[in-house]
Amino acid sequence: MPRNLGETRLRTRKRQEDPMRAFDRLPPDLRRWLANAALPWRPRSVQRAYDRALARCGDPATALAELDRLQRSKLAKDNPLEALAP
Repeated sequence: MPRNLGETRLRTRKRQEDPMRAFDRLPPDLRRWLANAALPWRPRSVQRAYDRALARCGDPATALAELDRLQRSKLAKDNPLEALAP
């Protein structure tokens, strides 16, 4: 049965909680970011990454920019040739 993960070769994990409830608990800015994310992030993992970035910089906008950078890094790891494209 096909899954809604696209052509990624990144590892996937089984869910331990209801993903919609976890999504609803996220802050509004983070929900908007996650709704437009290129990768199938779990709400728990994106919350953890956001919290780490927010603790480092103290600014929500900068923390979201850090998530963008992290996502680009993961995409480059999945497809190294795309990372070289302008």
